[in-house]
Amino acid sequence: MRSLPLPLLLLLFHVLSPTLALDFLFNSFSNVSNATDFTLINDARLDASTVRLTNDSVQYSLGRLFHTTKLTMRPNSTSASLASFSTSFVFSDLPEIASSPGFGLCFVLSNSTSPPNALASQYFGLFSNATQVVAPLLAVEFDTGRNTEFNDPDGNHIGIDLNRVISEVTRPAGYYNSTGGFVPVQMRSGENVRTWIEFDGDNLEINVTVAPANLPRPTLPTLSFKDPRIANYVSSEMFVGFSASKTEWIEAQRILAWSFSDTGVAKEINVTNLPVFKLEASSKSLPKGAIAGITIGCVLFVVTSAYGVYLYWRKKKLEDEEDDEIEDWEMEYWPHRFSNEELSEATGGFSKDQLLGSGGFGKVYRGVLSNKTEIAVKCVNHDSKQGLREFMAEISSMGRLQHKNLVQMRGWCRKGNQLMLVYDYMPNGSLNRWIFDRPKKVLGWGQRRRVLADVAEGLNYLHHGWDQVVVHRDIKSSNILLDLEMRGRLGDFGLAKLYGHGEVPNTTRVVGTMGYLAPELATIASPTAATDVYSFGVVLLEVACGRRPIEMGAEEEEEAVLIDWVKELYSKGRVREAADQRIKGEYDEEEMEVVLKLGLACCHPDPQRRPSMKEIAAILVGETVSEPAPAALLSELARGEGGDGAGREEESGEVAFQPQHSV
Repeated sequence: MRSLPLPLLLLLFHVLSPTLALDFLFNSFSNVSNATDFTLINDARLDASTVRLTNDSVQYSLGRLFHTTKLTMRPNSTSASLASFSTSFVFSDLPEIASSPGFGLCFVLSNSTSPPNALASQYFGLFSNATQVVAPLLAVEFDTGRNTEFNDPDGNHIGIDLNRVISEVTRPAGYYNSTGGFVPVQMRSGENVRTWIEFDGDNLEINVTVAPANLPRPTLPTLSFKDPRIANYVSSEMFVGFSASKTEWIEAQRILAWSFSDTGVAKEINVTNLPVFKLEASSKSLPKGAIAGITIGCVLFVVTSAYGVYLYWRKKKLEDEEDDEIEDWEMEYWPHRFSNEELSEATGGFSKDQLLGSGGFGKVYRGVLSNKTEIAVKCVNHDSKQGLREFMAEISSMGRLQHKNLVQMRGWCRKGNQLMLVYDYMPNGSLNRWIFDRPKKVLGWGQRRRVLADVAEGLNYLHHGWDQVVVHRDIKSSNILLDLEMRGRLGDFGLAKLYGHGEVPNTTRVVGTMGYLAPELATIASPTAATDVYSFGVVLLEVACGRRPIEMGAEEEEEAVLIDWVKELYSKGRVREAADQRIKGEYDEEEMEVVLKLGLACCHPDPQRRPSMKEIAAILVGETVSEPAPAALLSELARGEGGDGAGREEESGEVAFQPQHSV
């Protein structure tokens, strides 16, 4: 029996296959039936012959375009390989103001047309924050803004995103010409940019090529990404389309044409009749008389405006009733600016019923945004001692730091002298409320240990996991917040200092909270990572002992200072007696002893002999804090790198501590 020709076999395969092939070509969107061919999400809409992804008339906008037919990525659940596809499209990205922040757009494979909790202001309209994972989701981003916290190389690049907005790989936007030279393509100029994406499911490889729409396809791809992990971010069926978002700045993100095929190479797009978008500008010359009139009018306008600005400035200074104009520094930070009206509405007019607490910085209110997101709004008193300096520190640090154990900053607002910071709402409050002041339910040891491990990981990121060292300077149990799952998150970065690895922070101000301050700050004001370690050591002790750092109502036989009390028990070989008696029986005594000794090691009076947060996290994050051998490890930590071994009792393997100096 003769075998059938290969083309016929392929045809029969697609005819008889239980899955539908996805193969289409739209040279424009002028005759597209939205209900039949595409799903338009949120602000996406048909606009003449194109699709506009966002809405210029609203402050925050997101839009998505998906084909209604799902793409079959796995022929069956047991298939080891993925289906392949080829796509080509033309897009245009045109900002109203060239110097405004850029947003861009992305090509998306997603198992949902509406990923949960996506923000309408950033993250391409796909995520709620930089660390959120939306599975399964694969995106090719065409990013026209630079965000250093995402390791973006510049404000004009292409990236591959697997389940999160931080790209696995990025390349500058451009193409390789016939001689191998790289030619940049400015994606944020309104110029029609054509893109080719080839997905090789057998080899788990993605090739992306961009070039001006009037050029033929370059031979070499702009970006190639091959990684077996790609298979982990693709489900059996995926929606295919585009997504974008923006804040108050107008940026027209358009899809002009689209070709797609999962049976071969996508069909060629006819680019000859595509519209070209540019900012309108008049080129007609004017009569000399008109020019003179306009010049005089402009001069009068400038003089009148200057006088008006002066009156406005006086009114602002005397009454302080309107929002300040946006200053240069306000454009530099990533968390977006909320309007005062938006925050007032979210908090019920800053109602007393929404008040969460108050302190040296001011008051903190609970709020709910229009998209149902719960937030905490910290209103900084204009006459507080910290004032604008600490407000700026919190903006610059919290706005760029991204870690699961740090409280996420959403944005900020300034109205006159009133400063407001917006955070994710932590429904379970601060750690100290679950341990002190006779709580309704005392936090158990298992939860306490998990919170300590969470905060240790967060601090390790601040000290070692970022491009700069971040010294928090105010670590205490009231600044450790608990999320819905009772996981610990470190917050309140109002006193934080940033400096390069190996540098010394340039400050002479001693700040922090009494009882948590390292003793060396009495003689040298410069904070270091070691001063944070000291404060964390105090937190370790107070969480393990259930006592505040300074206990004003201590019994006569007890030390008022927590560190001194624990050290005294340690010197008598009775350190386990320092453990919180309210949770007795919940913890392994050897494990508790290790935590108490680790707290004392962190509080060593010599900063050089304190452990690093990397070492501390390694102990606390382990399945049991008794592994590795705690006595030997803590002895090494207490000595410090390059130490002479003083302070170690060789026979017992225990850690010996020097007397604690008072602050």
